[in-house]
Amino acid sequence: MDAQRFEPQDPAFAGRVRASFDKQGAMRTIGASLADIAPGRVVIELAWQQALTQQHGFLHAGMVATALDSACGYAASTLMPADAGVLTIEFKINLLAPAQGERFRMEGLVVKPGRTISVTEGRAYALHQGREKLIATLGATLMTITGRDAIKH
Repeated sequence: MDAQRFEPQDPAFAGRVRASFDKQGAMRTIGASLADIAPGRVVIELAWQQALTQQHGFLHAGMVATALDSACGYAASTLMPADAGVLTIEFKINLLAPAQGERFRMEGLVVKPGRTISVTEGRAYALHQGREKLIATLGATLMTITGRDAIKH
């Protein structure tokens, strides 16, 4: 995806995103890691694991959706003030091909940032035998949350 140029409101956005990601039990459980953080863009990587597959040995669609949702949420978070959090309020996923590969790359990109609502797009790629294949796309809408201590970063 082509990244637009966005100016983050928080110059320390990358550290804030990393600290928040480190708190996520879901990402830790599936073995996901942050591969790249830029204003309006986050990449999460994940290795194939038997425990994350469906009955045919493909990475389960729920795992793909989980990692893409986080990539999109953190992409939106990169453009938020330091005291704001984001929560997904809607997403739609298109599963384009079986999630078959040794590794997976989930890229979240902000399409339209906003003070209250942000729109993002995600793409998931399977890395298999040195080749990369697009396996899913996701469109997500996120709400900015401020003034609630339980929902920060």
